[in-house]
Amino acid sequence: MGVNKVDQKIDLKAKLRSTDFKGVCFWDIAPILKDPTCFKQAVQQLAEHFKNKKIDIICSNEARGFIIGAALAYELGVGFVPIRKKGKLPFKCVDLTYKKEYEEDTIQIQEDAISKNQNVLLIDDLLATGGTIKANIELVEKFGGNIIGLGFLIELEYLEGRIDIKNKYDIISLIKLKNTESKDQKLA
Repeated sequence: MGVNKVDQKIDLKAKLRSTDFKGVCFWDIAPILKDPTCFKQAVQQLAEHFKNKKIDIICSNEARGFIIGAALAYELGVGFVPIRKKGKLPFKCVDLTYKKEYEEDTIQIQEDAISKNQNVLLIDDLLATGGTIKANIELVEKFGGNIIGLGFLIELEYLEGRIDIKNKYDIISLIKLKNTESKDQKLA
């Protein structure tokens, strides 16, 4: 594990903030990321959960997922593979188009990023409706990768994003939000 363990647990949920972003309640992880102790704790908690899994690669979706996924890959001593929006990766890529809440999106991964039967851990900052993580799962499975777990910093439980995946994968969410309370209210 990392060089410096966090001695005392911090309430990560208390560090979260919500804001109105383009008319939607947006859960901002910046306060967690800018505090080195909080950021380290989040990465270490995820690492502790998955440390005994045989992980070959961590894949994360852009952009905030990269921050958590890359730090966790470093902590666990495994490789990191980015999943990006179409047109953002060099080299030959494999695409997947999927439906989001209000639109379609296309993600890509480089065609040599994952080998058949590699053990893949998917990490993202947020589990909301589950559309993005399901697309990530489908993309990794196109390569024949074995998904050994899913990790999130935040889960919006009220959107029920894990309903279709809860019995298939080892899932951890460090912060679970049970309702849509705003930044001016206490988080549940």
